[in-house]
Amino acid sequence: MLAAQRRVESAVLARHFGVSAESIRKDLAHLEARGLLRRVHGGAVPSRRLTEEPDVGTRTENAEQKLAIAKHALRFVPDGGALLFDAGTTTMRLAELFKEAGLPDGVLNVVHGDKQAVDALLAHPDVRAVSFVGSTPIARYIYETCAKHAKRVQALGGAKNHAVVLPDADLDFAADALIGAGYGSAGERCMAVSAIVAVGGIADALVEKLAQRAAKLNIGAGTGKDVDMGPLVTNAHRDKVAGYVDKGIAEGAKLVLDGRSLKAPGLENGFFLGASLFDNVKPQMTIYKDEIFGPVLSVVRVQTLDEAIALINANPYANGTAVFTRSGGAARKFEREIEVGMVGINVPIPVPIAFYSFGGWRGSLFGDTHVHGMEGVRFYTRAKVVTTRWPDADALPTGFHMPTLG
Repeated sequence: MLAAQRRVESAVLARHFGVSAESIRKDLAHLEARGLLRRVHGGAVPSRRLTEEPDVGTRTENAEQKLAIAKHALRFVPDGGALLFDAGTTTMRLAELFKEAGLPDGVLNVVHGDKQAVDALLAHPDVRAVSFVGSTPIARYIYETCAKHAKRVQALGGAKNHAVVLPDADLDFAADALIGAGYGSAGERCMAVSAIVAVGGIADALVEKLAQRAAKLNIGAGTGKDVDMGPLVTNAHRDKVAGYVDKGIAEGAKLVLDGRSLKAPGLENGFFLGASLFDNVKPQMTIYKDEIFGPVLSVVRVQTLDEAIALINANPYANGTAVFTRSGGAARKFEREIEVGMVGINVPIPVPIAFYSFGGWRGSLFGDTHVHGMEGVRFYTRAKVVTTRWPDADALPTGFHMPTLG
């Protein structure tokens, strides 16, 4: 089973990234030989002296976690265990890829259903662990339900990711980074930056640079050449995001760039929106409070770094954040005082590689462990402490005292 997991994982990664499975195996072996990786029952994880055993049973996974969770979790599925995914177009394609790669039947299962099916899984005694990504209300519900049934749970909720730009920052560098972080994937990712906090007197210059870059984005079908931003996921969501732009105008924010007027030749029936940019956004406005999940950036103006930190720490979400600065002191202050799960210093989306854990604080995560990295390993395994002694023939007999290493 473990050898099959290695072959399947390499094959799926190869298909996903367009490289050979052999090259992936060689890369992992090279890292392992240098002591940067070690194997835990077939899975590669950061090097550390730790012992884990696969936890028996069945896990459920939410489709939003897609390939990253699947390839991580499958390393720790023991003989007789299984992985359950909720249904969706992406999930079905993922399941097809795993089957084509040779994953044995019954290890990965896709379940179609509504709340009734979900509740059945959350309460079923054969389900030992649940990992979920979605909205905060549902994440809280899944966490509370799983806790009631004594299950292990990771429930990742919503996000409102801020990027702070300080007066000493390289504004061109920051603007380039924020365009990708805000409008990449049409803003439909949990780590998208949606609120930019401009500190001091740089707001006008920063907004101008952002508007110039956003207006030049090439928008079209995701399969097209040199396309910067594709369509939104559904027509209903496109209309919802456009409604947030309407709401921002109605509540008094300054609309600098209007993505609702986008015309994509030949794609008139697609779910497209252009990049929208707001300035002078206030914390009480709907476009600031809600996770829009679309190509809408909001600029909030403050006077000091302390104000910026207080603003972010007061937000109910705490998934990711970033600061742009040339000052090491300011960066350290931000790093220490910010109350957010993932922090970037001159890095707009602080998600390096899966060796590091992923997850936020407050309303962005319910559960005791983050996903990926060693925390992900701990979620899918159970630690075991083994105490051994091999006494010499002339060793003292065991006494009535606390055992020691002597």
